[in-house]
Amino acid sequence: MRRPHWPRRVFAQLLLSQTLVTVGVSAVTAGLFLAPVSHELDRDAMQRALSIAQATATDEVIARAAAARDSAAAQRNAEQIRLATGASFVVVTDLDGIRLSHTDPARIGLRVSTDPGPALAGHSVTAIEQGTLGRTARGKVPLRLADGRIVGEVSVGISDDSIRHRLLGMATGILLCAGAGLAAGTVATLVLARRLKRRTHNIEVADISALLVEREAMLHGIREGMVALDRDGRIRLANDEAVRLLALPEDCTGRPIRQALPEGRLAEILAGRIAGTDLPAVRDDRVLVVNRTATPDGGAVVTLRDRTELESLVRELDTTRSLTEALRAQDHEHANRMHTLLGLLELGRHEQAAEFISEQSGSHAAVAAAIAGQVQDPHVAALLAGKAAVAAERGIRLVIDPGSHLPDAAVDPRALVTVLGNLVDNALDALAGGVVGGAAGGVVGGVVELALRAEGAEGAEGVALLIEVADSGPGIPAELRERVFEEGWTSKDAPAHRPRGLGLALVRRVVERAGGRITVGDGPLGGARFTVRLPEALHPGCGGPAGSAGPAEPVRRVDTVLLEAL
Repeated sequence: MRRPHWPRRVFAQLLLSQTLVTVGVSAVTAGLFLAPVSHELDRDAMQRALSIAQATATDEVIARAAAARDSAAAQRNAEQIRLATGASFVVVTDLDGIRLSHTDPARIGLRVSTDPGPALAGHSVTAIEQGTLGRTARGKVPLRLADGRIVGEVSVGISDDSIRHRLLGMATGILLCAGAGLAAGTVATLVLARRLKRRTHNIEVADISALLVEREAMLHGIREGMVALDRDGRIRLANDEAVRLLALPEDCTGRPIRQALPEGRLAEILAGRIAGTDLPAVRDDRVLVVNRTATPDGGAVVTLRDRTELESLVRELDTTRSLTEALRAQDHEHANRMHTLLGLLELGRHEQAAEFISEQSGSHAAVAAAIAGQVQDPHVAALLAGKAAVAAERGIRLVIDPGSHLPDAAVDPRALVTVLGNLVDNALDALAGGVVGGAAGGVVGGVVELALRAEGAEGAEGVALLIEVADSGPGIPAELRERVFEEGWTSKDAPAHRPRGLGLALVRRVVERAGGRITVGDGPLGGARFTVRLPEALHPGCGGPAGSAGPAEPVRRVDTVLLEAL
């Protein structure tokens, strides 16, 4: 025989348990109602019997009949009262407890089956007793003459059957009410169970715990950030990676997005006001790719991928690709020069050939010496060497202001490379496309001028650095000068391998995080000029303001880097 078992589904457990609870509560409630009702009906029957007995005892005819032991008169009057009141019996006795009246005439003249003593002693008595007519609720009172002398007793009984009949009548109503409550509870339980079944997808109880453990392990184990939002835009869940990428406070759960994140593109994407897939955004110095998916309950799940390192690699790839194109062009130019040199040698013009060689080698050395004399930081020097090659390949002159000087004393060379690289790229693209952020490519001409100067007195932590990047492009309209720093805003055609609209936003974040300031306006070359001031960007004792000579060793090291790059 198969043993019954407790259901495993959540909704089935809820339905069964709630049904059992409802049945139990209904049964207990009905019992609690019926128990006092039965007692109350017994008490009411005894009081009714006592009232009938007291009314009968006031009848002078019955009292004189009891005194004279006239059973006929007593029987006649007692039966009239019994029939009028609906009592089971009305018994009149004399002082010896001998019946003078009874429902069964054959019992007249016999002693009563219960003790008449208390009533004959002058007391009124109520009780549930077992007599010759069965179990009855009784009321007994003394029977007195007009002078107060006791001549017998009057005993009135109400049948237990009539009490039980009344009880059953009341119990039917109580049980009907209990049944209605049970039916309503069962229906409510069924509705709740079906709702829970939809919400839990009919999974088993054991699976809930396993799913919770697996979810926690998955959320905190994946290397992507994940944020769950409710319909009101409050954070329901954020895994460890999301907290790290978004710099969320530890108690972010339950907070609205507008409180957990500063205003900006990232907060707009998470709130759903900017739609799309793989949307780029910036948080501090991190480049993030954000996707937002709505959930059926009106909330949303947001995934975050850290693209910072990939963005750096893509930027390096772009630089390498530009350098490759530049080297290809230089290789072609080098072949032309070799042909020219060969022709001069074949024509016997050895002096002209020597002059030609000196002229060509001196141009590269001059470029390297010019940059190395002003920019001694090897990271920035290598960056400018690459940018100079790219600019030359496009027909653009990258000029360093004669008064510029950057010693090898940068506090954060990586931040400096980020700022300079993005600003120079933006200037080159502006010249290439004819508008801010235009598509690169082609020989278009133009000038990009770069200025680097130490500014002001040395601070507690270092010397401030002023950076200016100007171009001869079309410039930036006044109404767009704030928008160019917004995340995702661009007028360029985005390539397939990386999004646009992050460079200037990233520059602004880096500058502001360092306590600096970036502005854009009209430049002396007719285009735009970006001005960046970075406080305490150089180590103390770096050589002071622009124009001072730096140490010799860094210059030689930069010369080597530049010659290799060129």
